[in-house]
Amino acid sequence: MNACIRRLADPTETEIAQLSAVLIDCVEGGASVSFMLPLSAEKSLTFWRRVAADVRRGTRILLVAEDARGIAGTVQVALEMPENQLHRGDLAKMLVHRRLRNQGVGAALLRAAEDAAREAGLSLLVLDTVTGGEGERLYQRLGWCRVGEIPDFALWPGGGFCSTTYYYRKLA
Repeated sequence: MNACIRRLADPTETEIAQLSAVLIDCVEGGASVSFMLPLSAEKSLTFWRRVAADVRRGTRILLVAEDARGIAGTVQVALEMPENQLHRGDLAKMLVHRRLRNQGVGAALLRAAEDAAREAGLSLLVLDTVTGGEGERLYQRLGWCRVGEIPDFALWPGGGFCSTTYYYRKLA
């Protein structure tokens, strides 16, 4: 792997801009991650500024993978849960720029997210991902437990339905 993983506690505007570029690349590459084409820089920056505010409030963990060109991957752990679910978090927005795919970056981000969740006192993580996609293969390979599939759950960035599969991971 040609990237290092680190946690952002107070994302700067430069880091937000780099995260925005990763999100745009992923959506343009066909990833169903809540956004439709065309994804404007303004919309992407607005999303990441909201994430940064959550990180600063302590309700979200934000990890990034960086290479010589800057941020090229990211994952989040959402910590804000109802009071009867404070033991768990939601894994969200696992994104890897196309230039670093299939180089172990996703696996490194996932392991780092699991470690950060443990450090935050969580014992369970939950996520959803496109059925049959690259993410699903990664989660299965790293031992996540498949719960089930919901057909027509979301849309591809260019339109058309895609199914979503839910996974969980008990943290030791």
